Amino acid sequence: MSRYRRSFVDGGSYFFTVALTNRKENLLIWHIDKLRSAVQTVKRTHPFLIDAWVVLPEHMHCIWTLPEGDADYPLRWRLIKLLFSRALPHTEFVTSTAQARGERGIWQRRYWEHTVRDEEDFARHVAYIHFNPVKHGYVQRVVDWPYSTFHRYVAAGLLPENWAGEGGEIDGMFGE
Repeated sequence: MSRYRRSFVDGGSYFFTVALTNRKENLLIWHIDKLRSAVQTVKRTHPFLIDAWVVLPEHMHCIWTLPEGDADYPLRWRLIKLLFSRALPHTEFVTSTAQARGERGIWQRRYWEHTVRDEEDFARHVAYIHFNPVKHGYVQRVVDWPYSTFHRYVAAGLLPENWAGEGGEIDGMFGE
């Protein structure tokens, strides 16, 4: 079995990318209420701060900050995935390996994790998260994507509603 190197910083902030197995599905937005419920249930028993989040049809990006003395984000992701999966009917293809492990075929087994290093790194990842629906062509303006903490940032006065303009990049930080 492969051993993935993960960074664990008590009370740290982490950027995540989590994806569905079937990257052509729309499960995350079709069942956004079930996803929100799973996240809220886990937050009650294993608290964390949601700094930024965007949910796209088949993947999501977020930044969490964990409480002091706690670095167990794998537990939180395992529980969120489990609760979301249990809330859905069994309609997906499941490999024989996954069946033997008692798994569903909804989520990719692994996820991308990055420990946020400093305020600049944090700001770049928040911008990446909020701009992602535009990058993927779902909307022309960031404000038009409903499944994002961008709206929370606007309400708090942290970003203007027209942030990122009409589909333009922010200071070239997204490459290509």
